[in-house]
Amino acid sequence: MPLTNSPSRFGLISRVLHWLGAVMILSAIGLGLYGASLPFDTGETLAAKAQVFSLHKTFGVAAFFLALVRILWTLTQPRPVPLHPERRLENWLADLVHWILWISLPAVPLTGWVHHAATTGFAPILWPFGQDLPLVPKSEAVQHIAQGLHWIFGKLLVAAILLHLAGALKHRLIDRDATLARMVTGQAAPDVPLPVRRNIRPMLAAAAILATGAAIVIAALPATLSTSTGATAPAASTAAGNWTVENGTLAFRVRQMGSTLKGSFATWSAAITFDQASGTGHVAVTVDMTSLSLGSVTAQARTPDFLDTAAHPTATFTAEIRPKGAAFVADGTLTLHGTEQPLILPFTLTIDGDHATMAAQVPINRRDFGIGAKYPDEKTVGFVADVDIALTATRLP
Repeated sequence: MPLTNSPSRFGLISRVLHWLGAVMILSAIGLGLYGASLPFDTGETLAAKAQVFSLHKTFGVAAFFLALVRILWTLTQPRPVPLHPERRLENWLADLVHWILWISLPAVPLTGWVHHAATTGFAPILWPFGQDLPLVPKSEAVQHIAQGLHWIFGKLLVAAILLHLAGALKHRLIDRDATLARMVTGQAAPDVPLPVRRNIRPMLAAAAILATGAAIVIAALPATLSTSTGATAPAASTAAGNWTVENGTLAFRVRQMGSTLKGSFATWSAAITFDQASGTGHVAVTVDMTSLSLGSVTAQARTPDFLDTAAHPTATFTAEIRPKGAAFVADGTLTLHGTEQPLILPFTLTIDGDHATMAAQVPINRRDFGIGAKYPDEKTVGFVADVDIALTATRLP
C-alpha cells in the first residue's frame, strides 16, 4: 500500500493523519461541551470539571500540532482529483469546506491555548512544558479576544465538519462512488480523469469567512478592556489622616488544582495617620470586593460559595501601627466575608522627606472567614492566600 498520494488515491500517511485528526478534534469538542455542562458546586464536582477541561485542552494542543503536520504533508502531496470534475459548483463548495476545515483545525486549538496562557486559572494542560506561551501576556484584553476567537472558530469548525460529513454521506448513499472509499481504504478511483487545475478562490473565500467572524467578535468586545496585568492604583483616600496614598497594588496568590492563581483588587483606599518620630500611628483600609480579578475564575470567586461579593461588597482592616525591630507591624482587625478576625500585618517602610514607600506580605486562611466551606480539600482550592501589598504615599501639609 503506497505511503504517498497519487492523482487517483490517498496514500497511507494522508489517511492516518486524516482519521487521527478526526479522533483528536472530535474528542476535544466532546470534552469541551461535556465540561461546560458540569456543575462546580462542591470540591468534588469542581475537581471533576477541571479534570475534564484539562483533557479538553490537552487534546486540543495535540490536535494543533497534528493539524500543522497534516497541512505541511498535504502541501507536499498531489491531491487526488475529483471524481466528477464536471460538477463545478459542487467541487467549489467542497473545496471551500475543506479550506475552512484546514484553517480552523489549527486556529481553534491555538486560540484556546492563547486564552489559557493569557489568564490565570483552572484546568492546566497535562504536559510538562509549562502553561504559558511566549509573547502572550497575562492580560484581560488578550484573554477576551482569544476566548471570542476560540468560540467563533469553533462554531465554524463544527459547521464545516457537519458539511464534510454530509458530503461524504451524499457520495456514499446517493452518488455511490469511491470518494469515501478513497479515504477509508485507500481505494484507487476507477477511470480517473485528467488532473484538474487547483482553484485558489475557495481558499480565499474560506479565509474571508473566518476573518469576518473574527472581526465581528473583536468589534463586539467592550472598548474598555485593559491590557494591564496588575492591580490599578487605589483612589486617593478621603478619610482623615496625615498621609495620602498616591498609588499601590493589593494582590494575592492562591493555589487551585495544583496551580498558582494570581488575583488583585482594583479599587481600595487607605487612611493613614503616622508619626515618624515615634513610629506609631493608625490605618483604616477599605477594599471594594467587587473589583476582584482572578483570571478565568473571577466570576466563581465572587459567588456565595466563596467571597459572596453581593452580600459582602467591602472588606475592612483597621489597625494600630507600632515599630518592631527594623520594621513595623499593623496590629488590628480584618473584617472579611462578614467575619472579624485579628490580623497582624508586618511591613517595611521607607520615608524620604514627604514621600513614603511601604511593602507587606501576609498569609490569610480562608477557613478563618468561612470562605469556600464547600471546598474542604486543599488540593482543590488552597486554604491560604498570600497577600502582597505595596504602596507609595505622600505626607499631607
